[in-house]
Amino acid sequence: MSLLTIHHKTEYRYDRPVAFGEHRIMLRPNDGHDMRVLSHQLEVEPNPASLRWIHDVFDNSVAIATFDRRASRLSVTSTATVAQMPAEAFALTPDDQAYFYPFPYDDEELPDLLQFVRPQYGDAEGELSAWARNFLDREGPTPTFDILSGMTHGIKGSFRYRKRHEHGTQHPLDTLQTGSGTCRDFALLMIEALRRLGIAARFVSGYLFVPGDRESGYVGGGSTHAWVQVYLPSAGWIEFDPTNGIVGSRDLIRVAVARDPHQAIPLHGTYLGPADAFLGMDVGISVVSVGEETGVQG
Repeated sequence: MSLLTIHHKTEYRYDRPVAFGEHRIMLRPNDGHDMRVLSHQLEVEPNPASLRWIHDVFDNSVAIATFDRRASRLSVTSTATVAQMPAEAFALTPDDQAYFYPFPYDDEELPDLLQFVRPQYGDAEGELSAWARNFLDREGPTPTFDILSGMTHGIKGSFRYRKRHEHGTQHPLDTLQTGSGTCRDFALLMIEALRRLGIAARFVSGYLFVPGDRESGYVGGGSTHAWVQVYLPSAGWIEFDPTNGIVGSRDLIRVAVARDPHQAIPLHGTYLGPADAFLGMDVGISVVSVGEETGVQG
């Protein structure tokens, strides 16, 4: 078990007082048997007129803030301490129905998985489907783990990580054709490729813990991170991080799961005022082991 503290502060700056619309805040880590939230504090300045918590359609914790005063600065600070208990690497035996691909989903589970099996993005020329089939064994049935591990490490080894300043996540075909993208882009590429093979996959947003010795070689630290969950009969939802080649939940701090990346935006809101009033946004994130004095800063 490891204890980690995540500190995430976002500040928006304006050249004059503006009014704020509703803001949705998705920063609280997601409790589960492999991770327990020991404490969480959310601070918003200026003080919101109301701050209420809901569970969204995927059971993620979302804080909704509304405001009744103008200000030239809006800051949102989330501080959480979690106990992480990564599950051991899953192992399927040849007797498990998902050991080899293709495999069937149980009739009782399939209706709930369909939204994660259906592709969400176009592939008119079949490029994405063809790329996904490259991970299949042409000689016979392919062990499912080989597909998932091969795709995870294939993206890490063949694609170039680059930060983009544009909002949103790029189309999977853009990621495939350019061979580059962010962690969110890589996650979406893998999700859509797996869906074209009939494998249920969903998007995960959270944080990446980079060990203090910095020898892990991870990229994407110091900011929010994104990866993939895949559902396998007998194994359940399993994490895969194609940006860093991680299989399992080690060093991954889950905040939200979703069918599509736009449903798992950490902080989203509007302001009412001139477009040129916005001066900029500053984001600072650290993920550290409890007791450490320094961490990854963004």
